Amino acid sequence: MTVSFRKEPNPNPASKEQLEEIFANPGFGNFFSDHMVTIDWKGTYEDGGEWKNARVHAYGPLTLDPAAAVFHYGQEIFEGIKAYRHSDGSVWTFRIEENAKRLNRSAERLALPQLPEETFIEAVKELVSIDEHWVPSGEGEAYYIRPFMIATEAYLGVRPSHEVSFMVIGSPVGNYFGTPKPVDIWLSENYARAGVGGTGAAKCGGNYAASMIAQLEGEKHGCQQVIFKDPNREEAIEELGGMNVFFVYGKENKIVTPELTGTILEGVTRKSILQLAEDRGMSVEERAITLTQWREGVATGDITEVFACGTAAVIQPIGKLKSAEFEIPNAAGDGENGEVTMAIRDELVGIQTGAVEDRHGWLTKLV
Repeated sequence: MTVSFRKEPNPNPASKEQLEEIFANPGFGNFFSDHMVTIDWKGTYEDGGEWKNARVHAYGPLTLDPAAAVFHYGQEIFEGIKAYRHSDGSVWTFRIEENAKRLNRSAERLALPQLPEETFIEAVKELVSIDEHWVPSGEGEAYYIRPFMIATEAYLGVRPSHEVSFMVIGSPVGNYFGTPKPVDIWLSENYARAGVGGTGAAKCGGNYAASMIAQLEGEKHGCQQVIFKDPNREEAIEELGGMNVFFVYGKENKIVTPELTGTILEGVTRKSILQLAEDRGMSVEERAITLTQWREGVATGDITEVFACGTAAVIQPIGKLKSAEFEIPNAAGDGENGEVTMAIRDELVGIQTGAVEDRHGWLTKLV
């Protein structure tokens, strides 16, 4: 599929002074660049339909019919990507092909149309090309890209929408949790993020909405994130509200992450960490790890570090695991970042920012 993007420049772009003010304290997801990309689709899920009307235009509110299917039946998916400014001024992104593939896996689960991978990548390039000056260059900063697909047909019958839009927006961001230091997390006992046969493996808004009440519960107990378990598999640990989790067995030079069972999102950062750990000579296991194994592993010193990962935070050390009945201390020591955690984080960020050799060919130049 070859798509030609119509260009409609924003007549009122941000001024130099406004950009300087934003870059001074970008936060995460607070500000958005001047343009966005939109491609429309019409057809049926069975016939594949047609993507058309690709355009780059001014960022701004959407006009949708109140009966648009996305509002009523949640036909919506999204991705998260970062673009990084390298020392020579060029802009690169990380493993974008994996995001394009995952979007289509999510689309299949939510009965949305498939978007050709090359079109996904070209749409991102178009946005970064026109808003390249929005990509920051400070340490830990990036341009966060949010591609998403929504059902736009005005129809209240329960079936896949016959009209869909794919869009891409961008936002300059800083470190998600600030300077890396252990964050305490809350164990959700009463809520589940996803279930067997559900949408856990898809990147859709409903999964995140389902995690928010547990997140609020955790915040009441001084935690910044929440983690979920599967009570049907001996309380096997699954993932955080928006991140995958890893356990480091230091004595065995081993790293373990929960296996993909259909209820866990297959993170791009997760996949990259597995490769980098193997490169370091570590043994890698994707398997069930239960709450009891976590508690006992920390107590015996077998588990020496625990960390979470995702596009937004990259790698985040985990401190205490808190629950209503017990607490598991920071495996690396109170207030400490794990050595393996930070070594892998430094290597991964180094690859993304161009400071470390990209020996796996993970980077794609955007500008």
